[in-house]
Amino acid sequence: MKIIINKTDGNLCFSLCGELDECSSNAVRMKIDDVLESRDYLSVTFDFENLSFMDSTGIGVIIGRYKKLKPKNVPMYVRNPSKQVDKILTTSGLYKIMKKIS
Repeated sequence: MKIIINKTDGNLCFSLCGELDECSSNAVRMKIDDVLESRDYLSVTFDFENLSFMDSTGIGVIIGRYKKLKPKNVPMYVRNPSKQVDKILTTSGLYKIMKKIS
């Protein structure tokens, strides 16, 4: 799993490349949390264009980050999910708390 981090105009973007599953979730969680603790940002976007697979463990990673940011009133967004990832995000109800953007 590779994470590309970019900050533009106050938006912090995490581009996830590879598979977000039980094997990679702990490392992804720690890396994202380290960045969230050390940076100033107005919003957070998860770009899933290069995410080839995500299971329920990945959903847990995303929801956990949402719970960390909610008290700070930092909006979270999802961009470029594949059909498989989009289906998981829809089924899990994640789009009720995070908006999909283009």
